[in-house]
Amino acid sequence: MPDSVLPDAYLLIRSGKIASIQREPPPWNGPFIELKQGYVSPGFIDIHVHGGAGADYMDGTAEAVKRANRAHLAHGTTTIFPTTTTGSPEQLERMIQACLRVRDAWSPEDGSKIGGIHFYGPYFAEEKVGCHSAEKRRDPVPDEYNHFFSLGIIRVATCAAELKGADSFYRAARERRCLITCGHSNATWTEMEAAFDAGVRHVDHFWCAMSSVSSLRARFGTPMQASMEQFVLAHPEMSTEVIADGQHLSPELLDFAFQMKGPARLCLVTDANRALDMPPGPYRFGPSEDGPWIESNGKVGLVPGHGLASSIVGMDTMVRTMAAQTSASLPQVIRMASLTPAERTGLDAETGSLEPGKWADFLILNNTLEVERVFLQGEESI
Repeated sequence: MPDSVLPDAYLLIRSGKIASIQREPPPWNGPFIELKQGYVSPGFIDIHVHGGAGADYMDGTAEAVKRANRAHLAHGTTTIFPTTTTGSPEQLERMIQACLRVRDAWSPEDGSKIGGIHFYGPYFAEEKVGCHSAEKRRDPVPDEYNHFFSLGIIRVATCAAELKGADSFYRAARERRCLITCGHSNATWTEMEAAFDAGVRHVDHFWCAMSSVSSLRARFGTPMQASMEQFVLAHPEMSTEVIADGQHLSPELLDFAFQMKGPARLCLVTDANRALDMPPGPYRFGPSEDGPWIESNGKVGLVPGHGLASSIVGMDTMVRTMAAQTSASLPQVIRMASLTPAERTGLDAETGSLEPGKWADFLILNNTLEVERVFLQGEESI
């Protein structure tokens, strides 16, 4: 449940939606599943994810989208937000059009349902590009982003706050009712204040590719300035996300993020790349034709000699890590992987929790929180 575990209960599904949740057996003559142990959980929602099973969403084909979505469905993600990298306008167009085709013709065989696109790259700060292609980052281009917003599928929109034109980008995204985020940014507190006034309410993957007091000292010298971290922690309206793969952040940082923001303002994300469910080795990050090369060591993605390059595991790993390494209760952990991202993206009326009237997108987890079965709209998919 959104804030508790309800033992020995019954979940009634009608026409693909949750009809009731009750402690007594409901009157019912249809198919019946009895669980002797484990948990029924809402399906996970991933708002920051680049690919899986050898496919990146920036490959720009419907088959690549479906391949990645099927892989993430097996890890419990029932609603997904394919996420762009830096890329040319043509590559971004190709990616968005592929996601539109898959969303509009979706069936459970296609994997996770597309809740929208996270328009993430290319508007990054030069010094915070990370593993993305530096040559394809740029400041916001109004004709470009207004065209992409007009396609009606972008639900999460990222731009570094210090870039020229960021304010106009944020205001355009606010008109489209996006979750507006700042990411891959070296912004000061003052720049974050301006971004907040323009509509920013979220920052991407906390502590990863974001400003810090030391990085701002390199940019401005002294006196030292407050960074994105301090701004997010000081403002209750701001939400953020963590990559809880056991590789990006220590247990202490994961628990600190939970303690400071709470389960209603902290999302679990995978930020997974195409190396998810693939053997260790080199992989393209972003478009298959010219994306930068990264290396999977079987635990995480790396830019050799330069640090981390997104995760290679699914949301089920994030849930297990958060449950094992932090003080969050199991309902709070599940909330951060389901209801909280649904609320932040405006999908909570239809998905994100086990409540009557919502889609019956749910998981059967065993006692060690491994995904055993997946249901989409009441039908078993895995």
